[in-house]
Amino acid sequence: MAPFEMPKKLPFLGAFLRLRGEALRCRGCLGELLEASEAGLCARCWSGLLPLPADRCEQCALVHGSDRECPEPVAWTHGDALWDYHGGRPALGALLMPGIKAGEWGWRAALLGRAEAAPLPGFISEVDLITTVPAHPWRRWSRGFDLAEDVARLVAKRAGMPLTLLLRKPLWSPRQTGLSESKRRRLPQKAFELRGRMGIEGKTILLVDDVWTTGTTLLRCAQRLMKAGAAEVRVLTLFRAL
Repeated sequence: MAPFEMPKKLPFLGAFLRLRGEALRCRGCLGELLEASEAGLCARCWSGLLPLPADRCEQCALVHGSDRECPEPVAWTHGDALWDYHGGRPALGALLMPGIKAGEWGWRAALLGRAEAAPLPGFISEVDLITTVPAHPWRRWSRGFDLAEDVARLVAKRAGMPLTLLLRKPLWSPRQTGLSESKRRRLPQKAFELRGRMGIEGKTILLVDDVWTTGTTLLRCAQRLMKAGAAEVRVLTLFRAL
């Protein structure tokens, strides 16, 4: 990965700061930005991509003990994430995701590069299809990308199978961004539709998303897939909020 470079449109800024005895600052911790940084974040901030606890539940990815049920409803047999949403100082997931969803391309590229090298859970090797939680069409158009689909394509490539887009979000569906936890949990089942059966009957499907918070979006998508005949759904996300 290439180190962070001064934007070419502002060649005078670095010299100006040096003349004043000042340094470029990390966009995360505000510490001095050195050559090892990327996309405006220092190496220390990027080290905040922390894995989930080893004793996490294999379904909800939370630590709740084997004698207790998952505190959140699940409709899948296996669920996991690459990193802890609140890991690092500052909490890197909480820093990156709002920026990426606002159209921060540099952070998106750097994060996908790290996801390409991150260990994947073993249960991915046993799936028949890989699909993604769809973004709202307006949000996808305004950003110019869909991070969840980007991650799903990356995972599908590493698994040696194509990405199959099974779900879509209608134009009239409500936005999840900015909603309170209680309102997010009231997401209706009709918020997602099938694009078509596409031979999913009896299949084990991997459902990929970018962030797993309450799990309601994943739940509605998984329920829709199961209702359409999928034998089993498994879940993988970039981040899990613990």
